[in-house]
Amino acid sequence: MFADMHPTMKEPMVPVLILCIFFLAEVRPDEASSRFSVSLPGCPDKCGNVSIPYPFGIGEECAATRLNSYFRVTCNDTFHPPRPTTIGDEGGVVEITDISMEHGEMRVLSPISHICFASSNTTFNKFGGGYGLQSTPFLPSPSHNRFMVIGCNTLGLIGGYQGAASQYATGCYSYCEGINSTSDGAPCAGMGCCEAAIPANLTDFGVTSEMNQSKVWKFNPCFYAMVVEVGWYSFRKQDLVGNLGFIDTRAKRGAPIIADWAIRNGSCPEEGKEPPSGYACASANSYCMAANNGPGYLCQCSKGYEGNPYILNGCQDIDECLLRTQDSKYEELYPCRKGACHNTQGSYFCKCKMGTKSDGTNFGCQSVHASAGLVIGLSVSAIVLMALACLYTMQLQRKRHMIEKEEYFRQNGGLKLYDEMRARKVHTIHILTEKEIRRATDNYNEDRVLGCGGRGMVYRGTLDDHKEVAIKKSKVINDDCREEFVNEIIILSQINHRNIVRLLGCCLDVDVPMLAYEFVSNGTLSNFLHGADPRSPIPLDLRLKIATQSAEALAYLHSSISCTILHGDVKSANILLDDQHNAKIADFGASAQKSMDESEFIMLVQGTLGYLDPESFISHQLTEKSDVYSFGVVLLELITRKRAMFADKFNEKKSLSYIFLLMFRQNKHRVMMDFEIIDEAVMAVLEKLAQLAMHCLCPSGDDRPTMKEVVERLHMLRRLHMDATSGCEESYYAHNNHGGSSSLATPLDDMTYNSMETSTLILV
Repeated sequence: MFADMHPTMKEPMVPVLILCIFFLAEVRPDEASSRFSVSLPGCPDKCGNVSIPYPFGIGEECAATRLNSYFRVTCNDTFHPPRPTTIGDEGGVVEITDISMEHGEMRVLSPISHICFASSNTTFNKFGGGYGLQSTPFLPSPSHNRFMVIGCNTLGLIGGYQGAASQYATGCYSYCEGINSTSDGAPCAGMGCCEAAIPANLTDFGVTSEMNQSKVWKFNPCFYAMVVEVGWYSFRKQDLVGNLGFIDTRAKRGAPIIADWAIRNGSCPEEGKEPPSGYACASANSYCMAANNGPGYLCQCSKGYEGNPYILNGCQDIDECLLRTQDSKYEELYPCRKGACHNTQGSYFCKCKMGTKSDGTNFGCQSVHASAGLVIGLSVSAIVLMALACLYTMQLQRKRHMIEKEEYFRQNGGLKLYDEMRARKVHTIHILTEKEIRRATDNYNEDRVLGCGGRGMVYRGTLDDHKEVAIKKSKVINDDCREEFVNEIIILSQINHRNIVRLLGCCLDVDVPMLAYEFVSNGTLSNFLHGADPRSPIPLDLRLKIATQSAEALAYLHSSISCTILHGDVKSANILLDDQHNAKIADFGASAQKSMDESEFIMLVQGTLGYLDPESFISHQLTEKSDVYSFGVVLLELITRKRAMFADKFNEKKSLSYIFLLMFRQNKHRVMMDFEIIDEAVMAVLEKLAQLAMHCLCPSGDDRPTMKEVVERLHMLRRLHMDATSGCEESYYAHNNHGGSSSLATPLDDMTYNSMETSTLILV
């Protein structure tokens, strides 16, 4: 379906296998009523055995194409029974097996990415692809799908974008040691197959497998990668055997994928306000609910009504009394004990016959023979019991609330933080209450939003002492996210450096912990370099200043405090700029303290595509040199003013570090430098800066410089630049001069490069 939205994928020049999955969304079966039409008048409501509810429709006139053209469905009657499909502008076809109007889901059968080997290093069959869903109503369901890899000794990486800008990457590794006849039906925990969760709001992704040769091709010639519905696949040893054996025996029509669909180009109207033009909830007796995955909304019939809320008068009254006469199961669902059932709009009532009265539930009757005294006594007793129950409930709720806040405080690392603060005599971090956070953000006013990422929102706030802060609030909290918050608090409590963003306070006695940082006014380095339109010129001296200050902060983390701290996610989006364009390193959610054993194995290497150290990803070991590699990519951004993953003139995704390295080795790298800073007077500075970036990007961490050495080299380059431009007009940017170290790093002119072929991970 999305063939028209996917850029052409070219095979990379390095021996990296890239498997991408063509995707389309899909769903759990709906229990929509057959008593009411779910399609527009005159339009078919089914294709074969699959119901097609509006806003979906068979053909242009029967679908809500004004909301999104991808609501149009084609019914392929060459099969028996016919099969519904979706068709993109370039003819890509994906089969639909179910559409749920109630749950906002769709199930489709998607082709499976694969690669097959004819020998240990020769492929003879390969299929891959990619997708982008920004313009469609579909998003893959994070709760109903998993990323899976099938094969021997196969490493898979899935990466992409959450929403408009936030990047995401994770992966898994499968092996075949220990597989035997009892392995069939085993969960995909690594033996023969592996799986990983996918995030919410994933608008596009690619799947990468580090696979340029195979030692098991005779036994296992083919390897597979797919995003698939939870519970559909269970491992069988036979899936590893034969050319496309798994696809031929279990997935000829594709693998099922579940996706959430919604009306993406709008939101629910505010209470009391008129719905906007194009509002999709057309029926009376319907209501709007926000989509649970990504932006947009869904429509539902009100309680007591059923049908299609997207159609005018599509929600019709449920005749509960009639249903009771048709099926005994409705007698329990709509009770009317010893009475006569009468239907009303949106409900029903139970009328008691002569000699009976209501039993107090409105859904049943009882005989009138009890004495008045007994009734009064029971009534008084009931009132007393209710009063006692209310008092007890209030006390119980108060106690539960206190216990709940204490538990949240413990789960969010409050006790550990207190111990750290007492041990280190930290008095700069304040424990804030939820009321203080609400006052600071004007009750989380949307006008105060500074940014929105894959895991949360950042608000601009003012504390009671009139101090401006940036408040980080998570959208969804789980154990991993909670651990990141606790880790970030503990690490920032140990740091005091002018080029590292300061943590001023935290709120821990709520289910979603919140952090308050110093407010940095000029946004991120990424926006400064790439976000302006039209972009403003940035002089070389300011770029060197930002690079030097960022390097000083990382060197401080690595070597200037008692316990080495590894940032783990160095990138231009995590470098903030104040009103004087001073750099401040931020976001320590992926950081780690190097108190662990050097050889400790990390199950999940976090990071961002384009910045991720290939050596750390393959070895699962995070070191200081991992931060050095990522900083080398930031240096390339400053030199070229291109993003770490940029689109070339053919609109294909390219890795900045990989392309610049190729150009550097061919002595053609000057064509990639930003023309604004190219000047013969400073070309020596630019060349040495490019050499420094290449040194940071060496494949082996042992060959990379330390951050302290990088700082020394940048101080030298700043002095060299000042000498080269001493007779020129000063830049209009105001910036601070930094003193340099007396020791200089060895020039990089004679540096050598090892092969990048086995360690480069890129998405093209």
